[in-house]
Amino acid sequence: MSRSKENKPIAVTILGEEYMVACAPDEEEELQASAQYLHQKMREIRTSGRIISNEHVAVMAALNITHEMLQAQAEKESVADDITPRLRSVREKVEAALNESNQLEL
Repeated sequence: MSRSKENKPIAVTILGEEYMVACAPDEEEELQASAQYLHQKMREIRTSGRIISNEHVAVMAALNITHEMLQAQAEKESVADDITPRLRSVREKVEAALNESNQLEL
């Protein structure tokens, strides 16, 4: 969360533990959503039965969430790499059409 003089402590609960987190008023909803997402991921890992300690559950959740984030970034970059040449092609066609139109008017 961002650091500013307007930050206020917000309580979030993750796996039954309450944490106070400084948060700007306009980011409180995002903080709560993030805490809920983390709680859900940690609960899934804990109920799998393979990991017992909260510390290990937190690390595994962090790794899983980081993996999801990196996959999303790679997909975003792939889409951007795919779209950029298409946009360039469309721009060139539009410019050619405009140039042709301008020449016809002369």
